[in-house]
Amino acid sequence: MIIDTIKNAHKYFSIHPLFERAFHYINEVDLSSIEVGKADIADGLKSIISLAPGKTKEVSLSKFECHNEHIDIQLCINGNETIGWKPRENCMFNQGEYDAEKDVQFFNDSPDMFFQLTDGQFAIFFPEDVHAPMIGEANIKKLVIKVKI
Repeated sequence: MIIDTIKNAHKYFSIHPLFERAFHYINEVDLSSIEVGKADIADGLKSIISLAPGKTKEVSLSKFECHNEHIDIQLCINGNETIGWKPRENCMFNQGEYDAEKDVQFFNDSPDMFFQLTDGQFAIFFPEDVHAPMIGEANIKKLVIKVKI
């Protein structure tokens, strides 16, 4: 997992061949007026814009998730978002089977830590990062870029 601000995104371009394109997309779009929805950015890159009330920890943890085929770049556009995190190797309680169609595996474990993102901050979640996003008390606008591995 990586946590940083968008102004430092260039430091992570070498991690994956699509990261540079993903972060250029973030800098090209008007995040303040971007519409809620899903879009294809390029081959192997998809965006999901959401604007929703924050969830309680309990609700978010009911979908404590990770992915096998994608890396998530999660950018807080506006709001104050808390995210739970735990290394996948330390998760012991699968919640059902891996869903290959949706590329998601859920767990019934508790996070090792919680951290916060606010405007212009992002987290990168690799397949080994189990995460519970969107915890908060007010509306959270965020961008998730799904990066194909």
